[in-house]
Amino acid sequence: MDFTQLPHGDVTLTNVTVPACLIGQEGDLVRTDISISGGRIAGPQPIAVDMKGAMVFPAFVDMHTHLDKGHIWPRSPNPDGSFMGALTTVRADSSARWSAADLRPRMDFSLRCAHAHGTRAIRTHLDSIAPQDDITWPVFRELQAEWAGRIALQAVCLIGCDKWTDDSGAFGHTADLVAETKGGVLGMVTYPMDDLRDRIRGFFAQAEARGLDADFHVDETMDASVETLRDIAELKMETGFSGRVVVGHCCSLSAQDEGRAMDTLDMVAKAGIDVVSLPMCNLYLQDRTPQGTARTPRRRGITLVHEMRARGIRVSFASDNTRDPFYAYGDMDMLEVMREATRIGHLDHSRSDWTTSFLTDPAASCGFEAPSLAEGAPADLVIVKARSWTELFARPQADRIVLRRGEQIDRRLPDYAELDELMRT
Repeated sequence: MDFTQLPHGDVTLTNVTVPACLIGQEGDLVRTDISISGGRIAGPQPIAVDMKGAMVFPAFVDMHTHLDKGHIWPRSPNPDGSFMGALTTVRADSSARWSAADLRPRMDFSLRCAHAHGTRAIRTHLDSIAPQDDITWPVFRELQAEWAGRIALQAVCLIGCDKWTDDSGAFGHTADLVAETKGGVLGMVTYPMDDLRDRIRGFFAQAEARGLDADFHVDETMDASVETLRDIAELKMETGFSGRVVVGHCCSLSAQDEGRAMDTLDMVAKAGIDVVSLPMCNLYLQDRTPQGTARTPRRRGITLVHEMRARGIRVSFASDNTRDPFYAYGDMDMLEVMREATRIGHLDHSRSDWTTSFLTDPAASCGFEAPSLAEGAPADLVIVKARSWTELFARPQADRIVLRRGEQIDRRLPDYAELDELMRT
């Protein structure tokens, strides 16, 4: 079989390898057959192709990205690789350049990459401090409509907690923009402030009144004293907030006293909060020292994903930033995220169902249609020649096949040269 080309139409892919947890079986990897008819997973078909053990996954869900920041590195690189360097550089770039004409091609470029790599659903955070909210959200809505049927899109407003206001202030308008957008989610970055708990209460009230879910950037630091995650968990229970709540990053947990961190996780589990870990970006930014300092980083920055899963907390992994000052690399490739999360977080040699953290778990956290290999599900598949985890993670699987509704898509990636003119502005 020519691995790069499957037969068109109805077919049975015999002798494929899939994670057992995705088909309701015990164990790790299993060999099975998958049939496709009419663009959906189906019963056996007369035409069969021996896949020789190739691994098959449903198309991926990338639940924490920053499409609006994507690919600005060539014109606005991080001067020192630090978190503060990223923050100040992005603020300068956005205030000077983030018009609709700048945002749209960069966001579309990232979506084309994600589609070619096999992603079917994306949640993106959008910087939304006024007046940027009135520029970015209309662009997002246009792209959401254009990409319907290829990538399901959700967006989260992104402001620092110090910029939060009640409905009488600027954030009330932003919250309305979010509520008027299909799949809109209310978001905020939390860090220590004297009145943080009052701000979170007000934030939850705004989300509740508009029927919105909540998604927070939380404790993205290695400072063990920063624990706003506890405030979010306590206040979700105190307010009885009824929407979904996702927290991302939670890096400071990994630097805290064991007992304190475990107590916080017990609260998170009790509150029913979901977590998304961003290991590639956190590894890049956290525990970095100033240029010219001869010190190797000691800490990985990844949050306590094993302890979370052990408590029944839903844990996902995602791309986060792509070629911007917060992360200089990345390509919206969830297979890369899976590979690097496994290496960074030691997901191997533990539980056998981590695959769900890139598929069904993020879908459930966001409310996307669940990726599935069950009969009747859309035949949205990613097929790789690798037959085992070690083969999968040893290579980037650049020759993968991506099927959408049973049809093989064109996997050619966009050329970075397309963005050259934007980088000169």
